Amino acid sequence: MSFEFGPAHVRRIAPYQAGRPISEVAREFGLDEANIVKLASNENPLGMPESSRRAIEAALADLGRYPDSNGFELKAAIAAKYDVPMDWITLGNGSNDILELAAHALVAPGESIVYSQYSFAVYPLATQGVGARGIEVPSLNYGHDIPAMGRAIEADTKLVFIANPNNPTGTFVPAAELEAFLAQVPPQVVVVLDEAYNEYLAAELQYDSIAWVRRYPNLLVSRTMSKAYGLAGLRVGFAIAQPQLTDLLNRVRQPFNVNSLAQAAAIAALNDREFLERSAQINAAGYRQLTAGFDALGLEYVPSYGNFVLVKVGADDGAGSRVNLALLKQGIIVRPVNGYGLPQWLRISIGLPEENAAFLTALKQALAA
Repeated sequence: MSFEFGPAHVRRIAPYQAGRPISEVAREFGLDEANIVKLASNENPLGMPESSRRAIEAALADLGRYPDSNGFELKAAIAAKYDVPMDWITLGNGSNDILELAAHALVAPGESIVYSQYSFAVYPLATQGVGARGIEVPSLNYGHDIPAMGRAIEADTKLVFIANPNNPTGTFVPAAELEAFLAQVPPQVVVVLDEAYNEYLAAELQYDSIAWVRRYPNLLVSRTMSKAYGLAGLRVGFAIAQPQLTDLLNRVRQPFNVNSLAQAAAIAALNDREFLERSAQINAAGYRQLTAGFDALGLEYVPSYGNFVLVKVGADDGAGSRVNLALLKQGIIVRPVNGYGLPQWLRISIGLPEENAAFLTALKQALAA
């Protein structure tokens, strides 16, 4: 007799598919790792800031002891940077952890969570993981249709996920539209504003979401250190919300979810303004380089406000997979987005100038194959 273990809602989950590592592609295609260009996972092409490297070296001596479970010094650095009390902060093992914590802390099985079509894959995964019902709102020009998301909220809705800028499409919701949405959301519905790519926004598009947290007790702002701060391998994220929410998140948060080296590196990176500015500059230049290349190839792409670009590489539903394979054979790793319902498209992370150039050369060959 055979048995099915676990609840049905867990068995229905399709595991998250991350960007392929360089070593795996090298093995599969017989390539030299040193010559592979990875533009698949929206990582910072500058790598880790030197300030974080020094902080890690200083923290190595204490690795025989558990990390500070409460993350006092890291919370203090975040509190100082954003001018909020420390009890407004929740630390996460990357911002993915924050999203999962919000679902587990705030949503019961059978209740609903609202998110947009073509938004971050973790939203439906977190929804399924708690046995909740997902309400996917059709996108507007590959981005969030904020008024429609407001109308989609039902009596049992407990959570709304909004990514701004959005991954994988790169779209952006202006501040005025978000603020109007927050003003009309029922107070018992928590809005998670996922700002993983906020640091890449041009100065004229920046807005003060932390001021909104002070006004709206049902708003939780999620940030990550994996992108502009260059700490993807260390997994550090954090949430800022009023204590009624952070208290609940910390009840379900795993102890020691952010390790000692990650805490030390994050404190240093938060205060490294020069590295952050350089990251934004490299990204802006790389965006111009990639989009100019797409224009020259006559390819459609979605204007992006993050550190990646979604580009259409063919008219048929096999185009994304076909071009992706041709790129892999040339040692270029990008991100297929079939799982998002975008089989004709690829998401390209913005790299260093020479990486972008190598990709564009390989793309031209892949499209001609």
